[in-house]
Amino acid sequence: MDSIDKQILWELQLNGRLSNQELADRVGLSPSPCLRRVRYLEETGVISGYAARVNASAVGLSVTALVRITMNSHSAEVVTALENQIREVPRIVEAYLMSGGADYLLKVMVKDLAEFEEFIRDDVRTLPGIASIETSFAFGMTKSPTPLPLD
Repeated sequence: MDSIDKQILWELQLNGRLSNQELADRVGLSPSPCLRRVRYLEETGVISGYAARVNASAVGLSVTALVRITMNSHSAEVVTALENQIREVPRIVEAYLMSGGADYLLKVMVKDLAEFEEFIRDDVRTLPGIASIETSFAFGMTKSPTPLPLD
C-alpha cells in the first residue's frame, strides 16, 4: 500500500459518500486510476464496507454500558457458543476478547436502565460459561470514533 492508497483510505474514512471524482481530486489522481485503486482496496478486504454514523441520542439510545464478562470455562465449545451468541444480540454493538481480569468487554447501547436490566436478564445471563459480570456506565463521550491512523 503506497501513500496514495493511504490518502484514499483517509478520505473515505472521513466521508464514505465522496463521489469518485471528488475522491480523485482530493488525492491527485484522474477518476479511472482512482476507481481502480478503490476497487482493489475493496477486493483485497482493506475496505471492508461502508456505513452511516448514526447519532445514538437521536434514535433514543441514551445509555452506553461497558460490560466486562469473566468466564468460568474456556473450553472451545463454550467460547464458540458464547461468541456466536454475542454476535446475535443487537444491543451489543462492539465486543472484544480481552487480556487481564475480564475475558470479554462488551459495548452495549440501550434506551434506558429498564432496557439494560432486560438485556442483562434476557441476553447476558443466558450466555454460556459466565462466572461474573461487571458493568460501567458512560456519562458522556469525550472522543467520537475517528479514522484509523494510517502512518
